[in-house]
Parts: sequence; structure tokens; C-alpha cells
Amino acid sequence: MDQIHGIHQDKTRPRSDVPPINIDTSVAGGSQPAGAEPRTASIQPNPGDEALFNIENNPFTLTPGHLTKLIDPKSITVLHQLGGLRGLETGLRTNVQTGLSADETTLHPLASSQQPQPSNQAAPDRLPLPVPGHNKQDDSDQYASRRRVFGVNRLPERQSKSFLKLAWIALQDRVLILLSVAAAISLALGLYQTFSGHHKEEEGQARVEWIEGVAIIVAVLVVVIVGALNDWQKERQFRRLSKKKEDRCVTVVRARKAERVSVYDVLVGDVMVLEQGDVIPVDGVLIEGHNVSCDESSSTGESDVVKKVSAEGVPQALTREAETAKKDPFLLSGARVLEGVGKFLVTAVGPHSSLGRTMMALRDDPGMTPLQARLNVLADPAGYIAKLGSAAGLLLFTVLLIEFLARLPGNPASSEEKGQNFLRILITSITIIVVAVPEGLPLAVTLSLAFATKKMMKENNLVRHLQSCETMGNATVICSDKTGTLTENVMTVVGGSLGTGEVTFGDRNFTPAPDSTGISDAAKDPEDEEGCTAGPKQLPTASLASALHFEFQALIKESIAFNTTAFEGEENGKPVFIGTKTETALLDWARRTLNLGTLASERAKSPLVQLFPFHSQRKYMGSVIHLPGKYRLLVKGAPEVVLEQCSSVVADPTAALTTSELQKSAKARISKTISRYASLSLRTLALAYRDVDYWPPEGAAGSAESDQVEPADVFRDMIWIAVVGIQDPVREHVPAAVRDCRRAQVAVKMVTGDKVETARAVARECGIVTDEGGHVMEGVEFRRLSEEQRRARVRDLQVLARSSPEDKRVLVESLRALGEVVAVTGDGTNDAPALKAADVGFSMGVMGTEVAKEASDIILMDDNFSSIVKALAWGRAINDAVKKFLQFQITVNITAVFLTFISAVASSDERSVLNAIQLLWVNLIMDTFAALALATDPPNGSLLDRAPEPRTAPLITLTMWKMILGQSVYQLAVGLTLHFAGPSFLPYPEPELRTLVFNTFVFMQIFKLINSRRIDNKLNIFEGLHRNHLFILMITIMSAGQLLIIFLGGDAFVVVRLNGAQWAISLVLGLMSIPVGILIRLIPDDWVRACVRWLPRLPQWRRKRVRVPDEEIDVRADAAAGRDFGDALITVRDDLAFLKRVRGGRIVALNEAIAIRPSVSERRVGQTRRSKSPMQSAVGMPGLLAASIAASPVARLPSSPSPLSREQSGG
Repeated sequence: MDQIHGIHQDKTRPRSDVPPINIDTSVAGGSQPAGAEPRTASIQPNPGDEALFNIENNPFTLTPGHLTKLIDPKSITVLHQLGGLRGLETGLRTNVQTGLSADETTLHPLASSQQPQPSNQAAPDRLPLPVPGHNKQDDSDQYASRRRVFGVNRLPERQSKSFLKLAWIALQDRVLILLSVAAAISLALGLYQTFSGHHKEEEGQARVEWIEGVAIIVAVLVVVIVGALNDWQKERQFRRLSKKKEDRCVTVVRARKAERVSVYDVLVGDVMVLEQGDVIPVDGVLIEGHNVSCDESSSTGESDVVKKVSAEGVPQALTREAETAKKDPFLLSGARVLEGVGKFLVTAVGPHSSLGRTMMALRDDPGMTPLQARLNVLADPAGYIAKLGSAAGLLLFTVLLIEFLARLPGNPASSEEKGQNFLRILITSITIIVVAVPEGLPLAVTLSLAFATKKMMKENNLVRHLQSCETMGNATVICSDKTGTLTENVMTVVGGSLGTGEVTFGDRNFTPAPDSTGISDAAKDPEDEEGCTAGPKQLPTASLASALHFEFQALIKESIAFNTTAFEGEENGKPVFIGTKTETALLDWARRTLNLGTLASERAKSPLVQLFPFHSQRKYMGSVIHLPGKYRLLVKGAPEVVLEQCSSVVADPTAALTTSELQKSAKARISKTISRYASLSLRTLALAYRDVDYWPPEGAAGSAESDQVEPADVFRDMIWIAVVGIQDPVREHVPAAVRDCRRAQVAVKMVTGDKVETARAVARECGIVTDEGGHVMEGVEFRRLSEEQRRARVRDLQVLARSSPEDKRVLVESLRALGEVVAVTGDGTNDAPALKAADVGFSMGVMGTEVAKEASDIILMDDNFSSIVKALAWGRAINDAVKKFLQFQITVNITAVFLTFISAVASSDERSVLNAIQLLWVNLIMDTFAALALATDPPNGSLLDRAPEPRTAPLITLTMWKMILGQSVYQLAVGLTLHFAGPSFLPYPEPELRTLVFNTFVFMQIFKLINSRRIDNKLNIFEGLHRNHLFILMITIMSAGQLLIIFLGGDAFVVVRLNGAQWAISLVLGLMSIPVGILIRLIPDDWVRACVRWLPRLPQWRRKRVRVPDEEIDVRADAAAGRDFGDALITVRDDLAFLKRVRGGRIVALNEAIAIRPSVSERRVGQTRRSKSPMQSAVGMPGLLAASIAASPVARLPSSPSPLSREQSGG
């Protein structure tokens, strides 16, 4: 490609009067030419950087060390010492106009005649490009030497933790260590018993005593291995997602052609194209550009906008020291292009670039999402639930130890058996803690996020920030752009009005007819009546080339070819225009109808003097070209903006180019045409020009730093050329997606820069505006509103037309101030503040600038609104997955802890109905298998049938508590009935009955897992089950595992084989969890809510009705019945009585109740202190859990304390 953006080639050729100084090639790796002068100290290697200067067999005269000296710090002196832009071009064996050769592979060191010349010798005009095929070697990679010497644009991968290291980290859990130690002691004691001949022969006991210790150790290893595997898989998935997130395409010039390549494929020596909104991925020096301004605050910390100049004239500035400080041709990686276009020479990539060195020094681990952090607080060993579980385990150990010690004097067992009994008590108590600690909570949310982000990527949502997935599920408002998001972004010029509007072209549907423009009669100009009677002259689009005068055609082609940032490229072997869809639509139309040549040939006719890139605040762009004897300013932009600055108009497009004054009638006719196009959902663009004798014109001189003028100084007294209508049809699935949003009670607002008529027409077609009048407002009117007025109207606003990026930001902040959770889309650089202000920012993957992508949370890879609705569904699926897991896990926690506790306390030999190894199997089911099953549920259709949850909604809802408590009651009733009453109606031996209880308990959990797939009151728990293959696999693994345990795990799990009837009992009672769940769902939530409101008054009512004096406590009745309880056991009885004062998983005025009602044992001894029994804390686990997660997990960190933090702080 000979030119980029129309910049004249002669301006960028190296100047022969500034030869590069010689480079010490002995450092660079080559041979030093004769007459070389020593290198100055400024580009000598720093201590420790010698390796960057010493490159073996270096075919280049520069090294990464030399190029680093340019940027670290920025140094014009070093640039001059390296020969300026010409020296870099020579030393890197590239060409600043044509880029790298497509045939370059392995390069050989240059001959001495091609080495850089000393400063006292004339330099050759240009270093010859590598001849195609000259350096080519068989089986060599393209640019092999360049990659070897200067590296690739990738940071070295950080070494990930190995599986063994992850397993070691998982084994550091204090509870697992304690359990392992106890199991090891049990194993040692069991081995002693086995080999010393002391065997237990009691029925139901393991015949080999060491089996239980081995089984527990194996179970611990399984827990550790499964956790390490999950962490390892999670790290791999997020590493792949990070690579995809950081990848993007940039434009480089290679072999005279502009190509779109991955940012990872950019090499030192490439010529890269700059555009407004780009985030520069590499270091370089500017070759040429127009009004290039960069924000380098991310690299330098300085907030000032830095103007960039071409490196071509920098060496001459050294002779004028006053100008040196104003010259900055250096482009830093990570900087943002705020304005301007141009191209630059890449000098450093990957770890050698400024951003790469910074990233290598930082490399922090990504933080947790808000939901992960909150659940970690619950599941951490120092968290709430862990403390409550520890209290329950400690209580159990204390009670069983007291019983064990009380029976010890009359215990005829051997010392080894007594030791085994004590260890069994210890291991069971520790296992209670293992079961109570929900370490699967963080695993569930991690798996859900990993699974969702992977699936969302397949649905064109690239997640950059994980917390956005959670937040998007509760979005209440979506503010969407129009072009490319609601529409297809496949633009075609379908009509236009030329000159005064007397000549039009296009389909008859887009031709403004007399009195059909949608303008009222009162608005018509009387002077225009005569002119409008006959109607405009309509030309077929295909005949424009023959009907229009060649001078007018040349003017149109100049306006389009010069006034664009698009360029020519290839896709699938066909030449295409690459750029914004609006610009490519104009270029395609000009080529198709006006025989537009290649951009290079059109731009070669007239040199480009200055370019004014498009800016959203100006709403136009312009360019200045040099014609014989004059300069011409060409402008393209919003019709109402351009028309306002026009004072003349092209008189007749079909005749020689002449102009006339723009009369009021002609202006009204043009305005009507613009309104007509807008009402037909067409995007409109106007073309105008102005000729001046010299540049810059009078009154518009350039600044002291450059000769570039400001566009506002010259944008006046323009000559109107034409207005064209560009059609961009609405995407096929957008109306259905908008209906889905309405079903999900999510408001959709369209924010666009188009005219009101265009915006209203598109919004009505999408279904955003339903009423005839709609709620449509212009940006100008929106800006005039006070803050109170704005907040009163933003909720009802449906379309904001002719808006600026600042309007979008204000709209987002106003909505958030009202408590809305806002998602917003943006594609431009100026959209970054709105994207940052929103709860979830969506940038456009196709049309978005890199600045917008950096500011966003999710990138829409297809720029499609339907993908936003998919992100909404996945966000709700993530939140629901965590709730499903909580609903399942808390149920298992309650039932397992209470069943173990009650059965162990009631046992004569301190044995629980569920032993330690059985509890560890249950723990594996509820932590790992359940997390895998429930965290991977894909979104189903009913997810969008409910309203978003408010920010302060509790994570565990009343409906979930109803299911948790209902299922817990059912499971405890079944387990305790089989254990205590089973012998009276089931004629089975004790080992079979214990095995039956264990088998039934496990299958109740398996069927409860299916029941937990819904967290609402709907009855279809099988919805979407056939699409969740992992759920089916986990159910199969759990069922098969339980089958193997019953048939093959007799000694290890202390079970016996069951017969058919016993299997039927287990499966039927387990299956009953599903109909029980249906009955619980049929109980209206309002009834439960009413009971919750009434229960707090129950203790006070009972205290008024029942007065029991202390001296009338019937202790003697207990003694007469043989229940001579000690103080410790009376405390246990008090604790069981305390359970009666618990309602709905929460403690009723916990502290007050404990303080007001002393325990029985306290009244007996006349004490007044509070009871310190851990039971009162243990049974409060569900209530404290609900309180700890009462705030929504999707809310961003507010500037003021959240309701949760105020509640916890007592405010």
C-alpha cells in the first residue's frame, strides 16, 4: 500500500541531509565497518542488560537493547544517534512505506556496503528490500530471524502450579490435617490390635481393625485429589480465556498491503496503522500522522494529553534545543489514541516493550469475584459456618467424652478397645466439622463461572471481568446502541438527494414525493410551493455515471476517497474496503456507480494537506487537499450540522460545476428530504466543500507548536453537495430478544446519535417503543434537565436520540442513582466513561475501539443485541447455580449434623448411626459431586419469567428456606425413625438396619439433588435436565458409588449387603424427597411469611401464660424415673429444649432469649450468667448464614456503606 489515509508519499521519504551516525556493530553482533566511530555512552548497556545487546548471529544492525533505549526513557538524542527514522528503517531491514516483505524468512548479516554509514558519508536513499525468495530456506518459518532476535508480542507464560503442588495446598486444610492425624493414630492402634491377636468379634464390627483408619486416610486423599483436580482444571480454563480475552486484531502494512493480523503476530519492523480509539499494543515511533494525540497515563502516570509528531523531522530539532521538548514521536504500548490517524514503526514487542516490562514486574493473581469472596467468608476455616460446625463438633466430642468417662469404670473392654472407642469419638467429632464446613461453596461458584464463561464465549460473549457475569443476571435496564447492535451493520446507500434536492436517486420508496415528507403544512415555506409541485427529478442508481456531469462526479469521489479512514484490503481473496461500515458503504457505492478507482490512485491525484478525524462531539470529519491554484476543504457528517454551516449549494449536478446561494426554499427542501429518510430508518450523511486560495486561511492560523488548524476555525461558508440515505436493517432476532427482555422485566433503552425520526422508526421496529408517541428525547433536551427532572424521567425514557457519549454517561449514572442495575453498550473511545459508570459494560468486538474494550466488562464478539440477552440468561443461571447448591448443601448439613449428634448421644456405646467414613462419603457427595452437577445447569426458558432481584435481596430466599427446612424435617424424621423405631417394625439385625439407614440417607441426598434444580415454587424440576449431561453423569457416579459401597465396601464402610426389600425401602424413601418437595412448593410463601411474623411473639406469650417457680422444677421426678442427670447432661437437655425456640432457620431474639430465660441447671444452683453451651450457636447456623449473605452478590462496591455493612456494624 503506497499511502495510508491519503498521506502524500513524498512527505515521508528519508532526508539525505541527515545521515545516521554509525552504530557499534561489535555490540550488535555483526562486524564493525571501517572508519567506525565509538558509540556514545547514552546507548551503552546498563548493568545486567548486556544480553539484550549481545545477540549471536544478528542479521540486523540493531538489537533489543538499542531499541529499549529509545523509550526507557524517551530520548530524542538516542533516536538521533541511531540515525533517526531512516536509521531505524535501515537497522531493522524494513521499509516505512511498504512494510515487511511477505517472503522474509531467515536473514543473513548485511554486507559491509549495506551497513549504516558513518556520519561523514552520504547514506543510500533506501535500504533495498529483501528480494522475494532470496533469503528463503526450506522448512523455515516466516520472519524466523526477526522473531529470534526481537522476540514475539507475547509475555512468557507464568508457570502454573503443578497438580502435586495444588494437592499439597489442598492438604494444608487444618481440619483435614487433624482428621488425618486421628486416622493415622487409629490405623496404628488397629494394626497393633490385628497383629497382637486382639480381634473384635462383635457383630457389625470390622473384622480387621486397621481397615477404618485406612479408609479414612483414603477418603481424605480422595477429597484432596478431587479438589486439586478441580483447581487445576479451573486454572487451565481461565488461562485459555485470558489468552482469548487479550487477543485482538490490528492493521499492519506488509508488502504494500494493509492486513488485519492478531496482536500476537506483530513484529519489530512492522508498519502499524493508528486510528482513534486504539490501544497501542507495542512500542514504536511515528512515521506520519494527522492530529495524533495519546493518553499515556497508564504508562507514565501523567494525565496530560500528549501530542505526537512524526519522527522524520526530529533530528533537525536537536539543532534548536527550544523545540526539542515539544517533539515526541514515541508511541508507548498501553497508551490510548484519543484523536488522529497515522502509522508508526514498531520498535519493541512482548517483554521488551514498556508495557511488557511493567506487566512482567506485576503479574498479580486475579482477584476473586464478589460472590466468591462472600462465599469464602462462609466456607473458610475461620468463617461463620466453620465456627458453627466446630462448635457442633466440640459439643458432640464433649458430650460423648463425658459419657465415655462415666462408663469407663465398669467397662470390661481391653485397653486397646477402649483406645479405639475414644478414637472413634474423636474421629466422628472431627468428621462432623468436615461435614459442616461447606468447602464446596467456593468450588460451586468457581465451576459455575468457568462453565458459564466458556459457554458464553461460544455464544459471542467474551467475559473480561468475572464479576460481570454475576451482575448481569440482575440487570434491570439495558442501554443499547443502535448501529450494529440492534441493526445488522450491513450498510448500503439506497437513496440520495443531490444539490438543491431537485435531483434524487434510488428506489422509489426512498424518494421524497411532494406533500409526503411527513412535514405539516404549517411548516412548509410558501416560497417552496412552486418548486415542489413538479417533484424532484429521479435518477436510477445504475445510471448516475452517465447522468451526472463529470465535474460533479469528481467532486463526489474526492469527498469520499480523501475524507475517510478506511483502506483497501483482501478478504477471501477478494478486494474489499476495511473500515467503519458507514465509510465502506459510501466507498462501495462510489465504486459501483461512479467508477471510483483504487484509493491509492484517487489520492495520488491531489496531495493531502490536513485531515480532521471524526469526533463524536463535532459529528463530522474533514480533509484538506491541494488542487492547482487552490486548497479544498471536504467535509462529511451529520446533515443538520453540515447544513447549518452551508451558505451555498451546487446548482445543477447534471451540468458543469457551478454554485448558487442556498435559498430558504432549497434549505427547507433538503431538510424535508433528511426528515423523510430518517422516518424510513435510514442513516443520513451529508457532503459539503469549500475552496480557499491558501492554507491555512485567514483567521485560522495553526498553533505555535504546529501548522495544523482547528476544524472549528474553517468549518463555515460551506457549499452543499448532497445527502445520501444509508439503509441498515434491523437484525432478525432483535425484536424477539427485546420481547424476552420485557418478559424478564428488564427495560431496554436505545441511545443513538441518529436523528429523532430515524431513532423512533428503528425503536418501533425493534419493539422498544410501543406507544405511538413513545418516550423519545433528544440529547439537547436531556442535557437541559435538572438532576431532579432527569431522575423523574429516565425510567420512562425509551429512546435518547442525537445523544453524545456524555449524555450516555449521565443517563447511566441517573439510572444507577435510582437503584437500577444498568448494562450499557459502547463502541467508541468517548463511550469509555459510560462503560465504566455502568454495572456491566458491553463493548463491540467488531466495531468497537480498543479503548472501549478496555473499559468494558464483556465484549460482544458479534455486536448483536441478542447476545446481551444470552448474557442476561447466563448471569441468572450463575446466581441460580449457587442458590441451588446452597439449598442442597444446607439441607445435608442440617440433617447429617443432627442425625449424627442425636444418634451418638443416645447410643450406649457413643456410636453414631453414620460412622466417620460414611460421613466422608456424604461430604464428597454434597461438596464435589453436587457442585459439579448443579453448577453446570445451562439457562432454561423459565429463567426470564421472573423479575430481576434487587441489590439487597438475600442470597437465600424465603422459598429456599421453606424447602431447606421442609426437606430437613423429612430426612431427619426418616433417619431417626429407622434408627430408633426400626427394630420394632423391621425384623432386621442391627448391622442391616444401620446399613439401611445409611443407604436411605444417601439416596435421599441423590433425589434431593434432583429436587434442588429449582429454587422457586414451580413444579417442573426436570426442565432442561436432558441438556445437562454432567448432571446426569454425577447422578450416575453417586448411584454407582453407593452400589459398590454396599456390595463391596463392607469392612471399610462397616456395612453389610442388603436384600431386595431393603433396597426397595431405601429407594422409595429416597424417591419420596421429590413428592415431598412438590408438597412443600404447594405451600404458599405468604403462609410461611405470616408464620415467620407471628413466631417471634410466641416466647413472650408463653412466658405470660406459664410461670414455673424455680423451686418447683421437677428434678425429683427425674431421679425417681432413674434419670439422675449430672450437670453436663442437664445442659444437653437444656440445649434440646432450646431448639423449641428456633423458628424458620433463624434465632428468635437469640441474645434476649438466652439472657431472660436461664437454663434449668443455672436455676438449680442460683446462677444468673448466660449459658455458654455451643448448641445455641450451632443451631443458629442457618440464620447467621442468611444474615451474612443478606446483600445481593451482584452489587458493585458502593461509595457509601451497604445495608449489609450497616446492619453488621449496628447502624
